[in-house]
Amino acid sequence: MSDDEKLAAELARWEKTTVGQSLERSPERRANFCTTSGIEIKRLYTPLDAARCDYVDADGFAGEYPFTRGVQPTMYRARYWTMRQYSGFGSAADTNRRFRYLLEKGQTGLSVAFDLPTQMGYDSDDPVARGEVGKTGVAIDSLADMETLFAGLPLGQVSASMTINAPAAILLAMYVAAAKRQGVPLRELRGTIQNDVLKEYIARGTFIFPPDPSLRLVGDIFAYCARELPNWNAISVSGYHIREAGCSAVQEVAFTLANGLAYVETAVRAGLGVDDVAGQLSFFFNGHNNFLEEVAKFRAARRLWARLMKERCGAKNPKSMMLRFHTQTAGSMLTAQQPLNNVVRVALQALAAVFGGTQSLHTNSYDEALALPSENAATVALRTQQIIAEETGVADFIDPFAGSYAVEALTDEIERGAEAYIRKVDELGGMPQAILTGYVQREIQDKAYDWEKEINAKERIIVGVNRHQQAAEPVHNLLRVDPIVEKEQVARLTKLRAERDDAAVRAALAALARAAADGANLMPPILAAVEVYATLGEIVGELVALWGRHRETVVV
Repeated sequence: MSDDEKLAAELARWEKTTVGQSLERSPERRANFCTTSGIEIKRLYTPLDAARCDYVDADGFAGEYPFTRGVQPTMYRARYWTMRQYSGFGSAADTNRRFRYLLEKGQTGLSVAFDLPTQMGYDSDDPVARGEVGKTGVAIDSLADMETLFAGLPLGQVSASMTINAPAAILLAMYVAAAKRQGVPLRELRGTIQNDVLKEYIARGTFIFPPDPSLRLVGDIFAYCARELPNWNAISVSGYHIREAGCSAVQEVAFTLANGLAYVETAVRAGLGVDDVAGQLSFFFNGHNNFLEEVAKFRAARRLWARLMKERCGAKNPKSMMLRFHTQTAGSMLTAQQPLNNVVRVALQALAAVFGGTQSLHTNSYDEALALPSENAATVALRTQQIIAEETGVADFIDPFAGSYAVEALTDEIERGAEAYIRKVDELGGMPQAILTGYVQREIQDKAYDWEKEINAKERIIVGVNRHQQAAEPVHNLLRVDPIVEKEQVARLTKLRAERDDAAVRAALAALARAAADGANLMPPILAAVEVYATLGEIVGELVALWGRHRETVVV
């Protein structure tokens, strides 16, 4: 009898005798245990569940293919992940003050949240923007605002991330122009532009243009960054917003990596080689509640991406196979009820991301289910990361859950489930076509509906919401954006238009329109327009005149 056969026999004996007797005395809490993805959680995991025919091929070593155990050889033993708190509200000056505050508290990277009009390509004085200016992030209408946003912050030394998608080319151009005015060589700029338009059609909705021209802009950014910004991540492929829309961990991995493949194909169509662009791709994942499933999710995503890049896309450079990612704790899991409970949720979600090997991390503030983060709440969120880094000792270990029978089994299950979804997407003609057919949206909607049913039936417990409730207590010192912010922003925009060189603006916008019609790379003419203080809305307007605005198809 082989060792595996002996173990299987002993496991069967244990289930029949020891477990059977225990269940007679104390039945389990429920009949079935499963993760958020519906993966069955076995009663006990053994070496039979994590069998490895080839350890090096399946897990390997940190810093080497298939990168299951991490993308850097020494991980956090060399330096901690980037502590990058997502911030932005009101005016550029307001957000600049918050950036300085967080840097003083020990933040190691900047992350910009833009308001809804900016994300949708509207200037602050557009009627559509009324009532939304500065509310969900900072209002940026022109290069003047971008200069104020980063005033006194050394762009050559600090890494910046910008969560912007449909108008990503324009905001990147503004950042580049601001850096040039600081005298920073472009090759020194480090950071990330989200630039992930596909997930906007899937889950988030801040799209502007139809998919084809949107992907053209993505390709233009890839080509520009490859040439001018070698240390800049040209895209952050975001599973975060897909997860926030209600998908499972398996779906988050699958649809995020399928989007990543679509972007690689876009870059190749733009004339770039796989190895020219793959090293400038980064990813953005959600740190959710199911702790071990999240750890396994990050490991599975790394291994699957490495294999896809090597075997499917033909990447040769190992850096092209590395899945480097930022994590944000789950905003959708923050509760308005008993908001201090969110401190615990965020700490555990962040810890799962660290165990999973994240390169960058944002921890949500406990009051975000009620308002934009207050200074005190943002400080607690940052301190959460610092305590994990400095006090727990977990950063001294590389992939410490490797070899755990449960985590290895979950890693394999998530990878298999994600591969099955990717095959289905391929059968539909790739991710853009799968989105247009509504397949991806329906899959997410179904999972979100199941999740909500489980909460309503108390099959899934949210502490303070459907169990352990208590009378609501007032929460003090919430951050509110004063309505005067909008009036002052509109006044600054009016003054800018009165003082700039209108002839230069008109010429730059005309040149942009010609380049768009001719199929040229649009980053240079967008940068030229930005530098003469053409506004975001004016630049978007030129492109909308040619391409139109996308209208979402309702998926039922």
